[in-house]
Amino acid sequence: MGALSRKNLSSDRLFYKIGEISELADLEPYVLRYWETEFPFLKPRKNKTGQRVYTRKDLETVLQIKDLLYKERYTIAGVRKKFGESAPKKNSVSIRTIQDVRRKLKEILNILK
Repeated sequence: MGALSRKNLSSDRLFYKIGEISELADLEPYVLRYWETEFPFLKPRKNKTGQRVYTRKDLETVLQIKDLLYKERYTIAGVRKKFGESAPKKNSVSIRTIQDVRRKLKEILNILK
């Protein structure tokens, strides 16, 4: 993990907020938000209050992206290709969208009860 200290990555933590990931990866939060728009495979969930919630796997992905872009000098398209993604799919529906629709439908069902 390089410069990341093991004490910051408590093994019992399941989720991290964007500020924590930003600090651990030494990146500004706006960079992480931008990467979410460029890399379909980087999609942290959002909690009930709408905050991004990253998993350890998301953190590992962020660190891999950072390494590819900054150390290995890949382009954004090159990183997508490396991860097996050609480009953002405009006509596909994300899992997050499906989850949001499902949640809203459940809310409507509760109102109707």
